[in-house]
Amino acid sequence: MKFLILNGPNLNMLGKREPGIYGSESYDELCRRLESFAVAHDSTADCVQSNCEGELIDHIHSAPGRYDAIVINPGAYTHYSYAILDALLAVGVPAVEVHLSNIHKREEFRHRSVTAPGCVGQICGLGVFGYEAAMLYVLSR
Repeated sequence: MKFLILNGPNLNMLGKREPGIYGSESYDELCRRLESFAVAHDSTADCVQSNCEGELIDHIHSAPGRYDAIVINPGAYTHYSYAILDALLAVGVPAVEVHLSNIHKREEFRHRSVTAPGCVGQICGLGVFGYEAAMLYVLSR
């Protein structure tokens, strides 16, 4: 199984940005963890992060034929990027949306995801384990 792990705005600041909410693990540590997790499950994981909506969409567009699944943390784009939703719907690659924090226990604007309808499921509030849970779900299908 080949995973595209796609991370949106500010995820490159993991470990530095509000560690009480997002944890103390750096983005590089997260990527190494997910790559190792994939190998332990006879899979591969390519981690990509961008603060630019168009770049995220380009990666989604390139997924068919290259990846079996997408694990996506759209960051703030979760709440307003219909363009990312449209890209997820267009490619036919199963995606799972992940959020480190429990978006339903935070500010009201974070409660709604416009990108989740393009995904087979959403995991939030489990920290970095949410990414592994998403991968396990796809592997079990």
